[in-house]
Amino acid sequence: MNLRDEMKNWNEKPKELIVYLSENVKNSPSLFPQLIQILNTGTDSQKGVSADVVEALTKENPAIAGPYIDEMIGFISYKAPHVKWAVSEIIGNISKTNSKAKKAIPNLLANATDKGTVVRWATAYALGEIAKNCPETRSALLPKIDEILRKEENNGVKNVYAKALKSISKESKT
Repeated sequence: MNLRDEMKNWNEKPKELIVYLSENVKNSPSLFPQLIQILNTGTDSQKGVSADVVEALTKENPAIAGPYIDEMIGFISYKAPHVKWAVSEIIGNISKTNSKAKKAIPNLLANATDKGTVVRWATAYALGEIAKNCPETRSALLPKIDEILRKEENNGVKNVYAKALKSISKESKT
């Protein structure tokens, strides 16, 4: 199966394409490198779909993208907002099984003030997940999250950070 051809020839809704591709890659993990290749060489639209598929896959199996974490980190700063936010969510998911996700912190912090609310929301998710899953980052990361929270105006983004901080607070009390 050629994932790029599937994307080009798809005639239904984009969300259905993401589900279709996710199921195919889940059933044939050898297809996963094609997603990374599309992220590297596809059109912005194809990159967005590819990132969405990787994000969906890493929700269930964060380790699947672990070998590609450095490439994922590079896409946090990509020009297309769709790619930025999907890759940020991937990093958050990967952090559940791979402490190398902490290498993404500088790139994520740069996106914490992005003009796009969805980019900031996904950044909040990723930073929160890294703080929860990589305790060694907390002493440096939590003050930065507090600073971001003071400046953030969107309640949805604030809530994502607050949820992570609450989880960390509960963990430290036990």
